Amino acid sequence: MALLAIVQVGLVVRDQLGVIHAAREAARAASVERDPSRAVAAGNRVLHGVKVKVGARPHVGEPITVDVSFRSITDLPLVGVLFPDPVLHAHATMRVER
Repeated sequence: MALLAIVQVGLVVRDQLGVIHAAREAARAASVERDPSRAVAAGNRVLHGVKVKVGARPHVGEPITVDVSFRSITDLPLVGVLFPDPVLHAHATMRVER
């Protein structure tokens, strides 16, 4: 049971890394594309099912922020019920390029 608990924690850590990477990719897309749906698509290409919120688009050279959240499902046998499904968050900021 302890080994399964370690595996479950590892899966949640994997999802958190995916959320961080999705936020970075979404911020990159938002910094070069005017359409916010491109940032949402970029985040979902990295981790399917993430929710991406893009801030207001500023002028070129100013920062744009993207917030990403994802519900990590904890469903391993025996230990999945012991861990509530955490909602993972990350944000990234990049300068608008065009």
